[in-house]
Amino acid sequence: MKKILYIFFLILINSSAFSHIEHYKNIKEINFDIYRNNKLIGYHNYDFIRENDELIVKSKIFFEIKKLGVVLYKYRAEGIETYRNNKFISFSSSTKQNKKDKFCKIFMNDNKYFIEGSSYKGEAPEDFIIGTWWNHSIVNKKSQISAISGRIIKQNVSFLGKEKINIGGKDINTLHFNFSSSDKKLSKDKKLNTDVWYEENTLNWVKASFNKQGYWEYRLKDIKFYK
Repeated sequence: MKKILYIFFLILINSSAFSHIEHYKNIKEINFDIYRNNKLIGYHNYDFIRENDELIVKSKIFFEIKKLGVVLYKYRAEGIETYRNNKFISFSSSTKQNKKDKFCKIFMNDNKYFIEGSSYKGEAPEDFIIGTWWNHSIVNKKSQISAISGRIIKQNVSFLGKEKINIGGKDINTLHFNFSSSDKKLSKDKKLNTDVWYEENTLNWVKASFNKQGYWEYRLKDIKFYK
């Protein structure tokens, strides 16, 4: 049954109604709270800006981990995605991970995409998407590009079923997916293993979770729409 539902979902996102960025035309902001071991530690916010035929998606992330009032870990990142006529054009980000700087740039040259990142420099794979999660088309991609460093992450996507989850006191009907690395030889700290929930009716991202030196959750705080 899950396999049938997953095939249906893939057909849905490839239909004319869901196969492009126009699906997000009325969204102004998507704001998430970040939790680690069920403690609020930061935020991840998106702003959707439309200028003529362009969509610019700006993201900001900040969190810090403290113990006895002492900051043990601080993370800050900003990114900009640009789309023109619903087609991806470019991406750039800068990240401060404690005292370590990371970056990622994706751009087009001669109808090919290239990556310049702190972890990888070279041509992008044919079927990719930026790993920023808000775009539900990620479930149908073979690779995602790390928005932090430009690393190419080849992925397997498993549909885990429909679930009703509670976010901020509100019950939401969702589609639950797991994203894992195709390359089993990767070290544990490099492997992708993230659960992501999309609202069933709107396909908007509402939650993500993973284990990495603690249990992390991204929980939807609110979505704001253009009037």
